[in-house]
Amino acid sequence: MKAVLMEEFAGPLTITQVADPTVPADGVVIEVKANGICRSDWHAWMGHDTDVALPHVPGHELAGIVAETGADVRNWRRGDRVTVPFCCGCGTCAECSSGNQQVCPKQYQPGFSGWGSFAQYVAIPYADANLVRLPEQLGFVAAASLGCRFMTAFRGVVDQGKVRGGEWLAVHGCGGVGLSVIMIAVAKGARVIGIDIDPRKLELARDLGAAAVVNAGGGADPVPAIQQLTDGGAHVSVDALGHPATSRNSIRCLRRRGRHVQIGLTLGAHSDISIPMNEVIARELTILGSHGMQAHRYDAMLGMIAAGALDPARLLGRTVSLEESPAELEGMTNYAQQGVVVIDRF
Repeated sequence: MKAVLMEEFAGPLTITQVADPTVPADGVVIEVKANGICRSDWHAWMGHDTDVALPHVPGHELAGIVAETGADVRNWRRGDRVTVPFCCGCGTCAECSSGNQQVCPKQYQPGFSGWGSFAQYVAIPYADANLVRLPEQLGFVAAASLGCRFMTAFRGVVDQGKVRGGEWLAVHGCGGVGLSVIMIAVAKGARVIGIDIDPRKLELARDLGAAAVVNAGGGADPVPAIQQLTDGGAHVSVDALGHPATSRNSIRCLRRRGRHVQIGLTLGAHSDISIPMNEVIARELTILGSHGMQAHRYDAMLGMIAAGALDPARLLGRTVSLEESPAELEGMTNYAQQGVVVIDRF
């Protein structure tokens, strides 16, 4: 099959022929029809994720058709249209049994634990516990855009942040995750402030319903502006980037008893960042992590899409071919991506 192969961290990405994947006994092989290009893939390419072994094929925001099933798979057949969370729980441990597959200690992550979906085919284990059936009306490109960014944003806003109608929610970083947070929070009735250093991304935030935007470019501190706009601070604030500055600003901009949700990954040089703990204590702030989303929670998200409350296709920047994907991934070094970019030609 054709795939993007990574043979050194931060090195050249090549389009080449590699062996087709072997179907796991408890898994499936999926013919990839669309695949998002995510900042998490950039982290893998840069060598920030210790699970990645070279040579490697990145990619985890996939949608496609089941091409082959393992002998132990009971719920899926060839031809089924599917997607999958990037955090595939084993299905048998205590966390999975409690419905928290997203923090399974034995989870499998395509594009990290093993070869991913910057390829024509990808193998996924634990199929019965993790595959999600796609509604016929949802196209593969839109399904791929749900990927890690949209579904992680959904869990962060709805399940972890528990945002309510009328609350102020601040989003630090208006890339794919941040724009997803904005769309979901607006659909839940929140008043949203988008914060970024790129005026083009702030314009996208407004287009998706942000009540206000704050430009943090040039080293400007966005916190006073957020506190003024919200008359005392945001009820919920999300770091959608994963940087020491955005994480600290997200905590600092909260009102008393506010909730901070950390969605952006803090990897590499940012793997151990400081937080203003005195403010957390004095104002009784809540700090929440959000890591992916369980397959069984997709129904709630897909229901909002079917009802027209959410339209992930609006986040699509453009589609590219597999041959064009290395340049897109490399461009993330300079935060060049606008909206969600999806591979749809293999």
